[in-house]
Amino acid sequence: MSHRRILTSLAGLAAAALAVPAFAVTPTAEAPATTSAPTTVAAYTGSPQDEAATKAFYDAVMKSARAKQAKAGNATAAVTVTYAVDAPTFASQISSSTQIWNSSVSNVTLVEGSNYDFYYTEGNDPRGSYASTDGHGSGYIFLDYAQSQQYDPLRITAHETGHVLGLPDHYSGPCSELMSGGGPGPSCTNPNPDANERSRVDQLWANGFTSTGKPAFHTSN
Repeated sequence: MSHRRILTSLAGLAAAALAVPAFAVTPTAEAPATTSAPTTVAAYTGSPQDEAATKAFYDAVMKSARAKQAKAGNATAAVTVTYAVDAPTFASQISSSTQIWNSSVSNVTLVEGSNYDFYYTEGNDPRGSYASTDGHGSGYIFLDYAQSQQYDPLRITAHETGHVLGLPDHYSGPCSELMSGGGPGPSCTNPNPDANERSRVDQLWANGFTSTGKPAFHTSN
């Protein structure tokens, strides 16, 4: 897309060049005055060796969630996370992914709106689709044109949304695991999180918004 610029995000163990749409860099008047910088990059395809990095990401999210839970006295709080769409090609998949996640978990609800916490964008990237996120509702999801022609685009969208909700990749998992991503191959079209993934998200969001501890970094290479 013509309205895209490159910025470099330094996150923990490495730096990566990320494509960011102009509307997210300069939000509208309704957009949040401040946004949290993403702390991890998680791609749809990768190798089993990458799982050590995503485990560090998940451990950081869990540590922060437990601290929040202790401070809140185990009080449950449902949270609404708002997203914006700058990916018209994938509008149908984004809508379906939202319905899947909203029907799968109880402690967080996704809604589209102008005062957004994260956003979807689209384009071409040799790394394919990925999420740049803190694992707790902030950042953005990039959906790649070429990859969506090889892999099921709804599964890709739901998978990357799982990263925004705090789930790490598990490429060696079966097709029944949404976060196995491209591991099971292009024939896998399952867009639904399994029972364990649903439980993890509800656990992470049991006490509302929180931020991760030490930054973690994950890429497909």
